[in-house]
Amino acid sequence: MKVDRQKVVLAALALLDDVGLEQLTLRRLATELKIQAPTLYWHFKSKEELIDEMATTLLTIDPASLMPTRKSSPWRIWAATFGHGLRKILLSYRDGARMVAGTRLTNALFIEITETIGAHLREEGFTIRETVVLLSTVYSYTISFTTEEQAVYPKPGEREPKYDLKKRQALFDPKKFPIHSQSGPILFDHFDRRFKEGLDLILRGADTHAHDTPSAKPTKRSRSPDRR
Repeated sequence: MKVDRQKVVLAALALLDDVGLEQLTLRRLATELKIQAPTLYWHFKSKEELIDEMATTLLTIDPASLMPTRKSSPWRIWAATFGHGLRKILLSYRDGARMVAGTRLTNALFIEITETIGAHLREEGFTIRETVVLLSTVYSYTISFTTEEQAVYPKPGEREPKYDLKKRQALFDPKKFPIHSQSGPILFDHFDRRFKEGLDLILRGADTHAHDTPSAKPTKRSRSPDRR
């Protein structure tokens, strides 16, 4: 069977979905592709190199989901859409967030997308530093959040037994730990709601920062509701 890098990466993503990140190996992938291991090593010399390519492919698999439909949308919509779209992409494959974390991009496609998003933030008064810090914060929050989410639900609708809410709640004395005894349903369920709440806090902080910084020049940053 003749294979190229793209076929290898797509097969690797499919295998990731089946077996998870730990069980994804070059030898196992070669078996799935029905090729000899040396043939695969000719394309990718290590698992790390393969994962870099997989992550780059995943991050650019659906560019439209990372940007709002209306290009005239205010900055909060651009930043929020980036976060929600990134989470959607990461959730499309098992261990997607852990696979992407710490990888190096192998092409500039994702950079082109974030450059476009950043340009809209700049148009609304963000400095380059504020733009970079905000987008990297949204990115890091989304990667971290989705990593935890996929630990609870390795596959959609399949809860990991060790995250049983009743068992967790029984560990805490509500008199001694009134917050933790009620935190289970917030931390380990209804992830859509908590992700939006956390992202809203980040964006609210970005908006507040603009008005609290003494040296900041007046901008046209919008406080529009977070709707696409």
